[in-house]
Formats: sequence, C-alpha cells, structure tokens
Amino acid sequence: PPQICESDNCQGAGGGTVLPLFGAGEQEWPNGLRIVLYLLGLAWCFMGVALISDVFMAAIETITSQETTVELCVAGTDEKRKFRVRLWNDTVANLTLMALGSSAPEILLSCIELISNNFYAGALGPSTIVGSASFNLLGITAVCVMAIPKGESRIVEGKAVFAITSISSIFAYFWLLIILVFVSPNRVEIWEGFLTFIMFPVLVIMAFAA
Repeated sequence: PPQICESDNCQGAGGGTVLPLFGAGEQEWPNGLRIVLYLLGLAWCFMGVALISDVFMAAIETITSQETTVELCVAGTDEKRKFRVRLWNDTVANLTLMALGSSAPEILLSCIELISNNFYAGALGPSTIVGSASFNLLGITAVCVMAIPKGESRIVEGKAVFAITSISSIFAYFWLLIILVFVSPNRVEIWEGFLTFIMFPVLVIMAFAA
C-alpha cells in the first residue's frame, strides 16, 4: 500500500510522538478505515480540549471576579465610605490569566513536541502558536468589528492600553523575524529566549501603568 507520509517515520517501527497508535502494522490497514478512526479520535480530542478549556476559563473568571471592600474619602469632605472594588486589574487579568487560558492548548502542544524532539522545533508547535496568534489578532478582531449592529458604533475607552498591546502584538512578529532570520538563523539562543520572556512582564507593567 502507498505510504501515508514521506518522512522516515513511515519506515520500520516509525511513528511520531503519539501516532501511529497501533504501531508499524497500521500502515497495512485500508486508508478509508484509518481516515474514519482518526477523524473520530480527532473529534474526541476536540471535545476533551473544549471541556478542559471551559473548566479552566470558568476558574479564571472566578478568580478575576473576586472583590474586596475599601474605605475611601469622599471628595471635599472627611467622610469615609466603603466601596467594593475588584482585586484584579482588568488589563492585567486579560494579559495574563485570560491569555494563558485561551492559549494553553497550543503552548502545551509546543512544549510536548519540543521536549520529545530533543529540543529541536518541529513543524507543529511553532506553527500552531504563530497561527493562533495571527488568528487572534486578525480574525477575532474582524469578527468583533463586523458583529456591531448597523447604525451603532463602539468606542475604545483605554486607548493607551489598546495602543500598547496593538504595537506589541505587531512587534512580536518582527522580533521573531529578527532573531530567527538575521541574528541566529534557524536557531534560538538562550539569551534570545530569555529576552523574549522578559518582554512579557514589561508589556504587562506598561499596560497597567497606562
């Protein structure tokens, strides 16, 4: 029978990190049967990711919705009143917990592939992260704009925060291009990874300050 893939994984025992599930003998199975089985397995995995993501996001919403009571002086008087305020700043929560919750599947996928591949990047992990980020930046933004009813408009209240996050999102792609093409082609140095990681808390601090 024809080989399903063209890499060395199809020869001998072969296989990727998880697949083929039934060893090298699976290559002898009819392609139609394998397609049906893998589609069912893919649907089952999607359902599992959806359930876990729902639980994870619900937990994050519970954490970020917590409130506390503070006493503040009323302007122009010495009178103090109690107010209910959120423990989490909305900007910090969106850039940290919410972003982690929505990006957790592709981050874990990339880490699993990287560790199992002796810290050589595969074709799946980096593409998944970059593709997901591109979709979030372009696709979701477009859908949010198109969802506004005709004749209505929306205003961005935190323009400074919006500007910082937008510029940072676009800069991230240029930064990857710089380090992977010009500074150290096809290789990520330790200092590059460390510097890239440090940029995240800097972004959170700048957005919080704005």
